[in-house]
Amino acid sequence: MLGMIVRFLVSALVLLIVSYLVPGLKVAGFAGALIAAVVIAVLGYIIELAFGKTKITRMHRGTIGFLTSAVVIYLSQFIVPGYITVSIIGALLAAVVIGIVDSFVPTELR
Repeated sequence: MLGMIVRFLVSALVLLIVSYLVPGLKVAGFAGALIAAVVIAVLGYIIELAFGKTKITRMHRGTIGFLTSAVVIYLSQFIVPGYITVSIIGALLAAVVIGIVDSFVPTELR
């Protein structure tokens, strides 16, 4: 349980930092980032359940993960309006930056 809380706090912090770096992505404070992080995690989980864990090459896994992240970030603004607003370009740029940050500071505890 503590691991999950830490994961959401780190995800919210990363999302808040990315919102300052990426044009086209705006998050309403830390509370908004925390709510958006929860929504993004739930949407990602639903997409993972829908498509399952397929065996694909390493390069395609990165591409699919990037596109999925961008779509999830974009769709989250419709689920929690007022907490996060993002353009399509902002979602793509945020997915790139979050992917880079995630490679150095993973939000998933192992």
